[in-house]
Amino acid sequence: MRTTINFDDELVSKVQALSGLQERNALIREARNALIQRESARRLAKLAGSEIHLQDIPRQREPVQ
Repeated sequence: MRTTINFDDELVSKVQALSGLQERNALIREARNALIQRESARRLAKLAGSEIHLQDIPRQREPVQ
C-alpha cells in the first residue's frame, strides 16, 4: 500500500543522526517495528498478575553435576 507522509525535515534529520539510517523507507520500517514492540510489551505488562488462581507451572531442571 502506498501513502503520502509529510515529515518535519528537522525531526527526520535528528532521527537519521540517531539511528544511522538514511533511507526514509528504512526509518518508517524501524519506527513501525519499535511501535509494535512497545505496544506488545505494554499489553504484556498489563497482564502481570491478572490470573491470580493460576497454578504454578512445574519446571524441570537439569541435575547439577
